[in-house]
Amino acid sequence: MMIEHALMLRAPRSDDRVVIDGAPRFTRIIEIPARHGPVVTARLAVTAEGLVEPAIDGVGVGCDVLSPGWTSYPWRLRVATHDVTAMIVAGARHELQLTAGRGWYCGRLGWWGAERLYGDEPGVAAALEITFADGSTLGVVTDATWDVTASAVVRDDLYDGQTIDLTRDGGPSHPPDTERIDATRLVPRLGPPIVRHELISPAEMSTDGPDAAIVDFGQNLVGWTRLRVQGPRGHVLRIRHAEVLEHGTLATRPLRSARAEDIVTLSGGEDVIEPTFTFHGFRYARIEGWDAVEGSVEAVVVGSDLERTGRFSCGDALLDRFHQNVVWSLRGNTVGLPTDCPQRDERLGWTGDIAVFAPTACFLFDMSAFLRDWLADLRAEQRAAQGRVPYVVPDVLRSWTVDPGAEPESAAIWSDAAVWVPWAIWEAYGDVAVLEESYESMSAHVERVCGRLSARGVWEGDFQFGDWLDPTAPPDDPFAAVADRDVIATAALYRSVAIVAQTARVLGRAEDARDAELRAGRLRRDFARVYATANGRLRSDAPAVYALAIVSGVLTADAARAAGRRLAELVRTAGHRVNAGFAGAPYLCDALTRTGHLDDAHALMLNVNSPSWLAPVAQGATTIWERWDSLLPDGSVNPGEMTSFNHYALGAVADWMHRVIGGLVPAAPGWARVRIDPRPPAGLPWASTSIDSPRGRIALSWWRDGEGALRAEYEAPDGVEVDIAPAMAGRVKRVDVVTRAAPHRVDG
Repeated sequence: MMIEHALMLRAPRSDDRVVIDGAPRFTRIIEIPARHGPVVTARLAVTAEGLVEPAIDGVGVGCDVLSPGWTSYPWRLRVATHDVTAMIVAGARHELQLTAGRGWYCGRLGWWGAERLYGDEPGVAAALEITFADGSTLGVVTDATWDVTASAVVRDDLYDGQTIDLTRDGGPSHPPDTERIDATRLVPRLGPPIVRHELISPAEMSTDGPDAAIVDFGQNLVGWTRLRVQGPRGHVLRIRHAEVLEHGTLATRPLRSARAEDIVTLSGGEDVIEPTFTFHGFRYARIEGWDAVEGSVEAVVVGSDLERTGRFSCGDALLDRFHQNVVWSLRGNTVGLPTDCPQRDERLGWTGDIAVFAPTACFLFDMSAFLRDWLADLRAEQRAAQGRVPYVVPDVLRSWTVDPGAEPESAAIWSDAAVWVPWAIWEAYGDVAVLEESYESMSAHVERVCGRLSARGVWEGDFQFGDWLDPTAPPDDPFAAVADRDVIATAALYRSVAIVAQTARVLGRAEDARDAELRAGRLRRDFARVYATANGRLRSDAPAVYALAIVSGVLTADAARAAGRRLAELVRTAGHRVNAGFAGAPYLCDALTRTGHLDDAHALMLNVNSPSWLAPVAQGATTIWERWDSLLPDGSVNPGEMTSFNHYALGAVADWMHRVIGGLVPAAPGWARVRIDPRPPAGLPWASTSIDSPRGRIALSWWRDGEGALRAEYEAPDGVEVDIAPAMAGRVKRVDVVTRAAPHRVDG
């Protein structure tokens, strides 16, 4: 790559102060010779410590936004390459432009007010490679010959928003500061770019005071607003964002310290404005100064360019909307990496969320390249931490612990992402490469944690998040779950050890597999000895404990049946409300189904009384909430410090919906074999499920005939083995294209 020879450009400093106010724009004029004939190819490679928006002659290059995204900067600096052949003309004079934003490199990160965690100022680097008709080439790289001026962006921050002054010209130019790039950090972009997905028009606009309007876009989304307006030169518009209204006003308290405010000074002409160096999580926007302008506003939905693969729809409106909410939350939390939430002063790559959600994500979208790119960052952070998998990736919490003075250590489920995520990718796509890439990381995690087992042979005594946000915990203490953290931790560890054993078998590492299987056997025996009681119950008699113990496989078959009976009792006693948090809720329905309590799983899924999956839907939710009661029945926001309305973790139950209600069950990695086995609740009239698998489209639609019996049709490519559940024998027809059920919604 020529970019290895480029220099990183930064705005210059004078008297220890940056001389450019706001986002700097770096420019270089190039003369394209005509003597070599037409331009055959032109490639522009760009990277940034921060964000970069490349342009040629004022025209943006590529469809990327927020490029090149966030990586673990000390070890990985992503390079995006664009085909600009159509923009470069032999014999012409062109201006190359690179505008730099703070982004994740030096903007605010986390909830403690930190910024500039990686460096003080953004930097950009680029290389343009041109090939002519006669075979000759021309290369241009960023170096000291470039100029830097101010752009119209006065201020930019991912959390606080962006200030744009369209009356400001570039001002004086300066030579940039330059520095060499460590070429070992440069990596090609593995995952998809971040792009504009779609535009959403307002569902409703209302006045709010003498000069402001509140815009309701009808959907909680991630991105920014696009304004097409004309107003007096120098007139200022202020746009604030929120996910919900509280008593008619923007509910900004859940944003904590994030201002989420864009400020625009108009040019006096026809202005089209997008604040592309920030992003917000919002359904509502309040625009102050709207009365003095004429024009329109739209919401621009932004996120990684993921290909939609899996779909589900059904004849229950609330359940159908819940599934749409899962999709929207996944879209909103994949802005370059898998995050916890997209709106408040956090937006970090929390490992626990994607650990439980990965199977659902890999059904709904092609997540392979996206997650493998993120796993590369995980491995880099893990190596730097001597095998410990951090709570967030990239790790900006290196020295942070809940207990002041304690050293950060592995945490169950969160650190298990090193094992669970690559395994979910393998199961979804059948590509052994992800296991080969991750095997050392998977093994290192297991080795580190197994080295911390107590004399009783279980994982106890370390800090754990446990069953995070158990609904019985008070709003100000999300750790106060009913489930014992050590029981949760040991069950989660067993699952990781068992997966490492299976991975070793897939990779032909027979000795490693035997060692891991022996270790798993010891963990199972010690778990039973320490945590099982004589009457078949588990110590810490909580739904999350039983659910995770059953699904993890740490229990013997007899013990799992006993645990399933007790779990069903607890679920019934709770009135089929969900009494579990992040660790247990994703597995409740699966655990009940596996142990013969399918009716209880259905009742749990379909309950509309909080805490439940459908209660937020009944309250008008358009994404998955962080808390079961993020919005209280009286319309006020939960008083807890952490209250997001866009968190996908609790939507992990959609994986169970696809397999059990939809009836489309993957039976081999990469969908090489599929089982047709719909087991829906009695009142559901129909459902349709499909996936564009690595082997082609697989779809199943079922409905009830006049006597209430299930009938179904499916399609599958040649070469995919199809097993029909005995209960569906004689009731399933293979077709070329499934047509029986209602058509899928675009966002369903």
